[in-house]
Amino acid sequence: MNTKSLEILEHNQHLRTKCLVYTRVMGYHRPVESFNIGKKGEHKQRVHFRENQC
Repeated sequence: MNTKSLEILEHNQHLRTKCLVYTRVMGYHRPVESFNIGKKGEHKQRVHFRENQC
């Protein structure tokens, strides 16, 4: 990120809201922030893909 982008982010920090990321685990959805450190590491290593349209 360049310095201009960082300045803008710092200036607008008070306007930002927390974003919760949910993922499917064992058949139900859970927020990633509630994972233990090992599960968080596994989540970061996941490879996301997009299925091609027919």
